[in-house]
Amino acid sequence: EQIAYPSGDRVAVAASNAIYGSSGAIVIAVMIMISTFGCNNGLILAGARVYYTMAQDKLFFRRAGVLNKNSVPGWALWAQAIVASLLCLSGGYNDLLDMIAFVVVIFYVLTIIGIFVLRRTKPNLERPYKAFAYPFIPVLYILLGIIFCVFLVIFKPLYTLWGLGIVLAGIPVYYIAISKRKNNK
Repeated sequence: EQIAYPSGDRVAVAASNAIYGSSGAIVIAVMIMISTFGCNNGLILAGARVYYTMAQDKLFFRRAGVLNKNSVPGWALWAQAIVASLLCLSGGYNDLLDMIAFVVVIFYVLTIIGIFVLRRTKPNLERPYKAFAYPFIPVLYILLGIIFCVFLVIFKPLYTLWGLGIVLAGIPVYYIAISKRKNNK
C-alpha cells in the first residue's frame, strides 16, 4: 500500500525505503541523481547538435551552425542551456516529464511513420538498416505511442497541451525559415 500510493508520487523512494531501509534509500536516490545528470548531459549535447545541423540546413539561426575553436557548437550549447533552464522553471519534475514525454513520443511515432512513407515513395532506396519484424513491430509501436499520447492528454492535459503548444509554435518558425531560405537563393 505504501509503495503503490506513496506521498508525492515518489515510488522509487518508497520502494527503496521498504526494501533497503533509510540508508538504502539514500543510495538509491544518489544513483537516480547520477543517472539523471548523465541523461541530461547527453540530451543537452545532442540537442545542441540538432540546432547545429538545423543551422547548417539554414533552418535555424546561423550562429548555431558555427563551431568554436574546440570544434563544438558553442552558441548552440548555450541556446540549449537556456531552453533547458526555461523548461526547468515550468513546473515540477513530473510536470516537465509529462510535457516532454508527450512531445518526444509524438516525434518517435512520426519517425516510425516515416519508415512506411519511405518504403512507399522510394521503394528502391538502399536500406542499410531494416526495421525488425516489419510491418508488425512498427505498427505496434505507432499504436502504443498514440495510445500513450491520448492517455496523457486525458489524464495530464495541462502540461501535455503546453508541450503540444510549444511544438505547434515551431511550425510558423519553420515556414519563416523556409521562406528566408528560398529568398536567399
